[in-house]
Amino acid sequence: METTKTLKMFIAGEWVDSQSGEFNVTSPVDGRVIYKVPRGTREDAKRAIDAAYEAKEEARRMPVYERAKLLHRVAQIISSRREELARQLSIEQGKPYATEALPEIDETAENFRIAAEDIKRLDGRIMPSRDPQKLILISYEPYGVFSVITPWNYPFLIPSEYIAPALAAGNTVVFKPSSYVVGSAAMLVECIQSAGFPPGFVNLVFSDGDFTGREEVGDELVTNSKVAGVGLTGHSSTGEIVSKRAGMKKLLLECGGLGPLIVLDDSDLGRAAYAAALSSFSNAGQVCCAAERVIVHERVYEQFVERLVSEAKKWKLGNPLEEGVMVGPMNNEPTASKVDEHIKDGLNKGAKVLLGGKRAEGFPTRLYYEPTVVVDVTRDMLFNQDETFGPVAPVMMGSSDSEILEIANSTIYGLQAAVFTRDIGRAFRFSRELKAGQVLINESTLYWEPQEPFGGIGGKKSGVGRLGGVYTIYEMSNIKTVVIHTITNSP
Repeated sequence: METTKTLKMFIAGEWVDSQSGEFNVTSPVDGRVIYKVPRGTREDAKRAIDAAYEAKEEARRMPVYERAKLLHRVAQIISSRREELARQLSIEQGKPYATEALPEIDETAENFRIAAEDIKRLDGRIMPSRDPQKLILISYEPYGVFSVITPWNYPFLIPSEYIAPALAAGNTVVFKPSSYVVGSAAMLVECIQSAGFPPGFVNLVFSDGDFTGREEVGDELVTNSKVAGVGLTGHSSTGEIVSKRAGMKKLLLECGGLGPLIVLDDSDLGRAAYAAALSSFSNAGQVCCAAERVIVHERVYEQFVERLVSEAKKWKLGNPLEEGVMVGPMNNEPTASKVDEHIKDGLNKGAKVLLGGKRAEGFPTRLYYEPTVVVDVTRDMLFNQDETFGPVAPVMMGSSDSEILEIANSTIYGLQAAVFTRDIGRAFRFSRELKAGQVLINESTLYWEPQEPFGGIGGKKSGVGRLGGVYTIYEMSNIKTVVIHTITNSP
């Protein structure tokens, strides 16, 4: 039996307690208490911000190649602890060890490598001037202190998407993870500390509540005048609160999605069904770019549904540390309850459950949710209005390309979409007309690569800015323009 561990926060290069007591973190796998965690306060957040603020000039002046060397060292440390970190991830978050936890650790290390290489190749510009005696120089400079607030669904990967480029760009960081995955956050910060970053460059504070605008640690990280920018991944409602509370700070927000996976009548139905299952059940559906809606052309609706149910039956539910398990428990009760609510709403309005639809029996916690296929989903159902965020594939029908596009674009979200078709003309039409930050053709909604820009489209509520590779460094850098008059003699 593994013992309960006591965690500390990390401020100004030291692991410290809070004065306000502790809270417990339980594993979704078996329900046992795995961590006792200091309950951070507004004063703790201020201390962390002060430490980052005092270190920001040293961070700005650190040579780019020194930053890159330290970031590469972080990647090496993460890779050297790969199995240990992945096991921790499975126990605390619930995702399967072999198929999801290990790949997440690998991609986390890759994010630090990419940031290290991108910053060495970040080009400024010499811009032409209308005055032949002028030289216009464009360069990038750090903002200063960046607050980073992250969720529980990817406890290593998502923080690395912000922290690695922030450090590469010369910023300092105050990091607040979700209260459900503080152990993973502490281990990530250990890896960063071990690489040799000076005190204050990265600071870690905890809170026993996720940011809602009332939670004081997160509120301090968003409103404090010493903070220059805020990076957040979370629900769209949280992003709106941050936008209102942050004022004129730089914002980088990756918020909700209701990503449609669209199956047209000329699709490879086998590939589409496989991708729909992958997009719906990976990480127990707890992904911002999951296939929250599967919209199928009426001509192939029945055939596709039959194939989808067949694919869904292959997704084995169980303990994430056991071999062959493809779906682990959901991370927390509020999220599982939301799945209950969406399924109940759908059934009350005429939807049918063909597979699953309930919590599984015989497991140590009530967080094990059966992979679920729901058909006859309509626009008035919660499935079509907000993220279900669980292992559910809600299937809708469209009678034409135009109707399918109208259904797909009818929500407040615009993050990620996928389209299955053999027709290049239809592919281009959907890629142009879908209101999403990324459109995938004949691929899962989960597909992305760490160097590409990822984020919501303007005019929707899926976020502001872009995560991924050098694009995040751009987001976390000020553009500085210098105009030089090249004639030194007096007129």
